[in-house]
Amino acid sequence: MKIRHILLVTVTTGLLAGAAYVMYQLGKHEGMQNSLSDKNTSLQDTGASKKALYWHDPMVPGQKFDKPGKSPFMDMQLVPVYADNADTASENSVSINPRIQQNLAIRTASVVVGKLNAVVQTVGSVAYNERDVAVLQARSNGFVEKLYVRAPLDLVRKGQPLAELYVPDWIAAQEEFLAVKRMQGQAIVGLLDAARQRMRLAGMTDEQIHTVESIGKLHARITITAPLSGVMTELSVREGMTVSMGTPMFRINGVDTIWVNADIPESMAHTVQAGNMIEARTVSLPGVVFHGKVATMLPQVDSNTRTVKARIELVNPGSPGAQLLPGMFTTLNFAGTARKESLLVPSEALISTGVRNVVILAQDDGRFLPVNVEVGAESNDQTEIIRGLQAGQKVVASGQFLIDSEASLKASITRMEGATSAISTPSLNLPATAPAGVKQ
Repeated sequence: MKIRHILLVTVTTGLLAGAAYVMYQLGKHEGMQNSLSDKNTSLQDTGASKKALYWHDPMVPGQKFDKPGKSPFMDMQLVPVYADNADTASENSVSINPRIQQNLAIRTASVVVGKLNAVVQTVGSVAYNERDVAVLQARSNGFVEKLYVRAPLDLVRKGQPLAELYVPDWIAAQEEFLAVKRMQGQAIVGLLDAARQRMRLAGMTDEQIHTVESIGKLHARITITAPLSGVMTELSVREGMTVSMGTPMFRINGVDTIWVNADIPESMAHTVQAGNMIEARTVSLPGVVFHGKVATMLPQVDSNTRTVKARIELVNPGSPGAQLLPGMFTTLNFAGTARKESLLVPSEALISTGVRNVVILAQDDGRFLPVNVEVGAESNDQTEIIRGLQAGQKVVASGQFLIDSEASLKASITRMEGATSAISTPSLNLPATAPAGVKQ
């Protein structure tokens, strides 16, 4: 009896345990089914309110898919992009909290329509005006008896004596002329003309010939005078030297007008033309402004500096002791040619990569989008936009590099969010074996 009682208790206990386990599994299965049903209902509701435009892999945002599934690039599920947040999910845009924008000191500027004030600023060097030059040569063979200018770079005035030459060849020509003049008769008219011509060939001027004819005496010496006021840039003779016909003796550069040779960047050369007015300043004359114009644009580009030479002509006050001297550096402001209206943005808003030019476009709700633009001329911290923007849009003028750094993290963040939302639901399979004491 005792053994039978023990067996009965054991069997009863096993049956109760098996029933309890079965009830537990059924309740768990039903609860999970209800949970899945609620979740599917929620997803259906969400899907009804949001329309997926496409699916993409956040790590390869340029590739779009028309249905969900596993990414062919990464071991993860594709992430949907809905119609109401397509801009936010765009791989090119970045959303930044307004408080963070303030911390980053992000400043925006509007795209405006206006005329670019094409003012070119550059430097130039002062040089002599090569069109205002006088070169004096010996007209006959002779000797330098007196020299009134002793050193190069001496200042001379127009009409000032420079040197006195003794010319022996003039004596024979003048004696022949005076002998013919003392003759009588009609035939001397032709002889006089021939004698005058020989004096001209000897190097005498008409004024010197008239002097000999009026005073009736030999004039074997000539005084060379300065034909213009300026600087004696070359002095090739000294007292006692013998000079022959055609020997260069003096070179005088006028300083009433002066040249300034300016280097214009090749990219801005089209804004400067002959006739443009300029203002010139030099540190040696503080507060003095020189006004002039571009005489010509030299048809040559410097291969080392990539600049075009502009030749500027300035009036040089204070001649012959001029204010502007060759070798001085000047600061030049060019008034460029008038330009048509165009879109303008601050030059600091541009991000130049060497291959393309990019601006960060500020959108609504704190979103920022990089935009490729085609730029034109640049002046006074403003850049002309040829293509890529519209008037009234706002671009980031300060902090755009921080936004670019923020954008580089977007793919990683989107991938993390996509991986979290793509976790698959585990399958609900009942155990294959029943617990101890339960018949299968």
